[in-house]
Amino acid sequence: MFKRILNTWVISLLLIVMVLGIFSLNIGAQEKVKLVYITAGDVNMLALGQQVIGPQFTEKYPNVSVMTVHVGPGNAGSRLIFEKLMADKDKKEGDIDVAMVHQIFLKWALEEGGLLLDYAKDIDTWKYITSPFAKNSLGVDVEGYCMPMFHSQTVLAYNPKYVPDPPKTYEEIVKWTKENPGKFGYNGIKGGMSGVAFAVGWIYWKTGKYEKYAVTGPFDKAEIATWEEPIKELKEFNKDVTLTGGNVATLDALNRGEIWIGPVWVDMFLSWMAEGKLDPATRILLPEPGMPGQPMYFVIPKNTAYPEEAKKFVELVTSPVFQAEEIVKRFNWYPGIDGSYIKDFVSKETFDVIYQDVNPEMLSKYGLAFPLGDYFDAMLEACE
Repeated sequence: MFKRILNTWVISLLLIVMVLGIFSLNIGAQEKVKLVYITAGDVNMLALGQQVIGPQFTEKYPNVSVMTVHVGPGNAGSRLIFEKLMADKDKKEGDIDVAMVHQIFLKWALEEGGLLLDYAKDIDTWKYITSPFAKNSLGVDVEGYCMPMFHSQTVLAYNPKYVPDPPKTYEEIVKWTKENPGKFGYNGIKGGMSGVAFAVGWIYWKTGKYEKYAVTGPFDKAEIATWEEPIKELKEFNKDVTLTGGNVATLDALNRGEIWIGPVWVDMFLSWMAEGKLDPATRILLPEPGMPGQPMYFVIPKNTAYPEEAKKFVELVTSPVFQAEEIVKRFNWYPGIDGSYIKDFVSKETFDVIYQDVNPEMLSKYGLAFPLGDYFDAMLEACE
């Protein structure tokens, strides 16, 4: 009798162990997550995802692996992501968990509706965000739907050996260039976005309508006629400048002393400085009333299968330590979070290199947005 009871208990115990084992295997299988991260932008964005973000995230969360997919640069890359989200819109679970996009994507996605998760205020790093670009982008209310990863800004680079007292406003630039023909150089509107940014900033300056063109809208075709005189004056200004072949060509001409001042991207400028490709004395400034730059943003599709993991992914990259070590020190971008929060995570030397000429307060005041889509297209066409 006792033996029968004992056998029954042993069998029951074995069954319990088997059930628990199977249950544990199922739990383990459920905990293994593959997060799909898709990014627009240049090839450095692919390297950032594959070599930096993915490995660091998996190290912190061993149950999650990250697959990085790169779709290409510019608005075209962001358009591909938008089209994929549109194709997945009616699925319970889409194929994308986190995406890195340009400003124009937010306009497309939020005007369409139902594509993005309202998540940003749920994560711990939202408290570090002060950029106006996280609230309004190209005239669209984006607050809560995105987190800026970095900010890329155009500025004027100059060599103090030749320009001890640089022009600090667009008006002073015109006067200085007249007095120093051929020594201001840029790539116009066809050779790269630093030249486009300078031309757009010129129209903002001449019209005084930055808010309407870049923030509030709406598009008014009648505005195009008011640009005739500013563009005529820009073409007159161009008679005294050196037109370069692109963003890199502007930096190269500056290094060789062919030009003494010109618009560049901050991250490219700092990379060239770090690599010894520019005179160490070269400096930058952000002229009044400002020049455009643009952030890139994290968004999370509304139908991601892994919303909590996706939030943690964004949270990692927008933490002060990651922003300091990777965004600022490694890639030479301005941080997506307020620059004051990275001070404790970078050396004073590094912080001063990034902000010695254009500090966070200047960025907030003079770091402008590119125009709303329709105005942007119209400006480019009018300038051509």
